[in-house]
Amino acid sequence: MGAFLTLSTSVAVILLVICGGLCVDIIGGHEVTPHSRPFMALINGAKGNFICGGALIKENWVLTAAHCNVKGGKVILGAHSQKAKEKEKQVIRIAKEIHYPCYNPKSKENDIMLLQLQKRAKRTKAVQPIPLPTSDDDPKPGTTCTVAGWGQTQNHPRRLSDTLREVNITVISRQICNDHKHYRNRPVITDNMICAGAKNGGKDSCSGDSGGPLRCNKVIRGITSFGKANKCGAADGPGVYTRLTKKYLQWIRETIGGA
Repeated sequence: MGAFLTLSTSVAVILLVICGGLCVDIIGGHEVTPHSRPFMALINGAKGNFICGGALIKENWVLTAAHCNVKGGKVILGAHSQKAKEKEKQVIRIAKEIHYPCYNPKSKENDIMLLQLQKRAKRTKAVQPIPLPTSDDDPKPGTTCTVAGWGQTQNHPRRLSDTLREVNITVISRQICNDHKHYRNRPVITDNMICAGAKNGGKDSCSGDSGGPLRCNKVIRGITSFGKANKCGAADGPGVYTRLTKKYLQWIRETIGGA
């Protein structure tokens, strides 16, 4: 009996050590208070399957990533659970997808898209647009930022979260993110991107979180874009976010205008 307990304890310790680096919770294993992030949008595809996240920036406009294939889909606002019936939910079909010009799937440049909704969302406690930043400040390395979504909670097996989850991550310099221990300039992490994660891994966004907002000091500064395939939370592959630069912010304001 004593030997069994010792063995069990040892196995538990080993699993804990392994999971600290590999059994990654996409957003750090922390579920948010229901409906406390009223700007979050859950985007379903034409077949009703969950595709991406997004941010409501105006009653009839959602900001997301260009690589999200949302054709014929719909946006769900006011959601906490993907599956549960919630009185706070507002389901609105997508009227138009507007990609930023020259999105490049290989270099990941310009991974930003606007979705015009068929009707305006009703503002409630659970549904509120997030203000666009008044400047294009570039978060400095070491800045703590927050990312949220309904994406994968682990790499193997792939498992999405039913409820909205969130994690704090730290901005990493582009020089470090591009070095031989990280992305090796494949692709190049440019000034239009923000690299953020944790020095020892274990905190990250993942598949399914794409398009969701990256907030630094409660201000939206980026959009979840990409990471290393099947290595969410790995120290050598922190998440990369499209940075809301001056050119992107100008394009957003010109596109949504008074619509």
